[in-house]
Amino acid sequence: MTLKKFRLLGLSLLVLILVALAGCSDESGANSDSGGNDSNVPQELTYATTSDVVGLSPIDTNDSVSSAMIEQVYETLFVRDPKTMEIKPHLAESYDNPDDRTWIIKLKEDVKFHDGTPFNAEAVKYTFEQFMDEERAAPRASLLEPVESIEVKDEYTVVIKTKEPYGPLLAALSHTNASIVSPEADKAGDLNQNPVGTGPFVFEEWVQGDHVSLKKNEEYWQEAPDLESVTMKVVPEYSTAVSMLQTGEVQFIDAIPTEQLPRLESMNSVEIQKKEGTPVYYLGFNMNKEPFNDINFRKAVSYAIDREAYVNQLNGLGVKNNSIIGPKVFGYDESASEEGYSYDPEKAKQLIEENGFEGQEITLLAANRESYMKMAEIVQAQLTEAGFTVEIETMEWGTFLDTTAEGNFQMTFLGWSNSTADGSELLYPNLHSDNIGSSNRMAYDNPEFDKLVNESRVTVDQEVRKQKLNEANIMAVNDAVWIPMHHGIVTAAFDQSVKGLELDPTGQWSLYNVSRE
Repeated sequence: MTLKKFRLLGLSLLVLILVALAGCSDESGANSDSGGNDSNVPQELTYATTSDVVGLSPIDTNDSVSSAMIEQVYETLFVRDPKTMEIKPHLAESYDNPDDRTWIIKLKEDVKFHDGTPFNAEAVKYTFEQFMDEERAAPRASLLEPVESIEVKDEYTVVIKTKEPYGPLLAALSHTNASIVSPEADKAGDLNQNPVGTGPFVFEEWVQGDHVSLKKNEEYWQEAPDLESVTMKVVPEYSTAVSMLQTGEVQFIDAIPTEQLPRLESMNSVEIQKKEGTPVYYLGFNMNKEPFNDINFRKAVSYAIDREAYVNQLNGLGVKNNSIIGPKVFGYDESASEEGYSYDPEKAKQLIEENGFEGQEITLLAANRESYMKMAEIVQAQLTEAGFTVEIETMEWGTFLDTTAEGNFQMTFLGWSNSTADGSELLYPNLHSDNIGSSNRMAYDNPEFDKLVNESRVTVDQEVRKQKLNEANIMAVNDAVWIPMHHGIVTAAFDQSVKGLELDPTGQWSLYNVSRE
């Protein structure tokens, strides 16, 4: 081979190598530019839920599905940090307490509602006065019940005065239902159908029974979100939603039922997030009926229930703790976990024999939801083993809520999500005598307990609040008005392309920092 031919062959080989390397470089370079992600993934996310929203006005609704969408469209003055659970300003810039009944709140400037109107002190005053209006009858009006007046000091300063010191105020102002609405939009129409807030996503449409769609807020005051659009899809059967997640038709589901967890964990393309949360699920006694108002009867039932065995069946989606106030809720003290009555079948049988409870007929009322039915079936078996005669009565959710509010039951299973993550907002609505006939379904009436709960509400000294809440909590635990079945683990399952999703311990989530890669 001549030197010239050798050089030509070498040059040809070099060209071929460079072309091959260029092809590799183009492919890896594309990945490199997108952080190792597929740049063709659309910035769209579909969330599946088994029920539709009730409405999209934070003032006029109070259900978890509506709150999930409200969270994306509206914003609150304060938020709770999902990692530390500390409350921090959001639409508020700062606050001051010149005295224990006055809250001076400075607001962020240059924030606009989706309709272009300004967010300011007038908007805050309007929202809260609508929230407190008796004629409007906001379902969570109790959050601001202690507020006496709301004054506009200047364009970006609002002054809230309370009738008495109100320690949980910042927690109340971080609740989704205390989100600030556009006054112009509220006056012009129905926010339930056409929501207008300041949040990172703008409402597009609600097709009842099918979907809610949102688009990114290009003018969002922090910075526009990465996601271009968000769709909430109504999928009545959870198993169907899981199948849709597997095929990529939806990218996000939450509140995973125990029985669906193994299936989801077997999917390579799905990531699961689990976090110890604020919800508590419990067995409660009607204190207006005998023998359910007898502490010895309630102790016997408590000793007869093996909650450890029950929690072990939840596939890691529950935590056993005797305390009513959970570890992620303000006011929790670990000492409360040692109070109350843990499983002891011998003590249960002794109390049953000593008090003549043998064969006592018990009807366990349960809503026809899988989680409550599971509790009822396990408790029925355990109480039967202890010597009681137990049957289960089931009801549709809406009928169940009416029936328990009216006091037409003996023992029942319920839950409380603790959306404010504040113990006062757990103990006051559920166990304070002020609320017998409404949210205090057990009709618990204990003046000493009431006094401690009141004291936890009427001081802004957070250490004093913790002390009073712990004392009240321990009192209710030892009165066995509730038997905490488990404290909830909040959950979500999402496609591996979804990045930045973080659950709050209350079960809430924001899609602002979420993207797809």
